[in-house]
Amino acid sequence: MRSVAGIIDLVILAVPFAVFVSFLSSGMGISKDFLDLHPGEAPSEVLARFGPQFLFLSLCFFAASSWLYFAFQESSSWRATLGKRLLGLYVGDVGGRPVGFWRASLRFFSGRLLIHVPVVGGYYFLADCLWIGLLPEKRALHDMVSGCRVLRETTNRPLFG
Repeated sequence: MRSVAGIIDLVILAVPFAVFVSFLSSGMGISKDFLDLHPGEAPSEVLARFGPQFLFLSLCFFAASSWLYFAFQESSSWRATLGKRLLGLYVGDVGGRPVGFWRASLRFFSGRLLIHVPVVGGYYFLADCLWIGLLPEKRALHDMVSGCRVLRETTNRPLFG
């Protein structure tokens, strides 16, 4: 369920990201290069085409918008992102109480931000999935670091276990 919620949130975050990339590419005069992209193009070719500045600004925008999305929503009265809310999940501290903006930010920075780092992000994601799957508490590494849990609305218990 957490994975499905994450996919929903990613789709939601893709909308402002696409708008940002469109405006940035137009502003930098490289919007035509998007039309010339082909599936399977090597990352070095994409980097050469768009340049490190474009990719850096795009990555920074996505990381910042993701942080604000997750931290504000998980610390709001909903206690969940739109993806979690649709699936009846919410974030609480280890006692199930609401988390504040800074704890939700710590949760983001100790997990989701790492996913944005090239190469390291893939390894972190795999480790986090294993962490959830193998530990009896079924908590992700970023949940443990931040002192949070993902709970179900109907039971007020941890998602698994």
